[in-house]
Amino acid sequence: MTNQPIRSELRDGVAIAHLDDGKANAFSHEVISALGGHLDRFGAEAAESGVKAILLAGRPGVLSGGFDLKVMGAGSNQVHGLVAAGAELFCRFLEFPLPIVVAATGHAVAAGAIMLLAADARLGAAGKFRIGLSEVAIGMTLPHFAAALARNRLSKRHYLRATAQAELYSPEEAVDAGYLDRVVPAEEILDHALSEARGLGELPQPAFGNTKRRAHEALVADVRGSLDADLQALTGSSGIGPDHAAK
Repeated sequence: MTNQPIRSELRDGVAIAHLDDGKANAFSHEVISALGGHLDRFGAEAAESGVKAILLAGRPGVLSGGFDLKVMGAGSNQVHGLVAAGAELFCRFLEFPLPIVVAATGHAVAAGAIMLLAADARLGAAGKFRIGLSEVAIGMTLPHFAAALARNRLSKRHYLRATAQAELYSPEEAVDAGYLDRVVPAEEILDHALSEARGLGELPQPAFGNTKRRAHEALVADVRGSLDADLQALTGSSGIGPDHAAK
């Protein structure tokens, strides 16, 4: 495992966050806090630092395997806190005034797939990777906030397959479903994602940020307004428990 799950760098006006915990890049409290701090830092310092876009990338082979299953199997209070923090982070993605590009460098399941649904642009690495919402397949009810983001971004043809049927997609299939915008060679994904982020970063501000917030306003209000009841239902169900904890 690396010492820090997130490594940040600034390149050509793009603030890059590399996710690498040495394992599945799980969304733990530490990772969620670090990603939120990345947004805080570069959102506040954008004018001074020249940052025009955000790029989030995994390590070769994996973007994220989802929420930390050790926490998800630790009891309702822990589950509630972690999933609430993750949902709020994804709402911040939708409201963040700078473009957010995600480079899916490999597998992206559960919360890893939700991160793709919340980003402005999504590039995927070609390869034998799986992308999608796996919750139902492991006995978990998909949270309302995840279903709402999926409905907002996925093709109507794929919505039920992707949510209730927990279908996982290859990168190429994920483009048709709506998780990704395009697939590029794995060895070139960071270069392509950086170019995408630079291009989006040239869109005039505050026009981009204001329009982005307006486009997502109803979705964010729905997620935040229903989150407490959503998580009460989720943590009160039998679908989350020690049997699903990481071994």
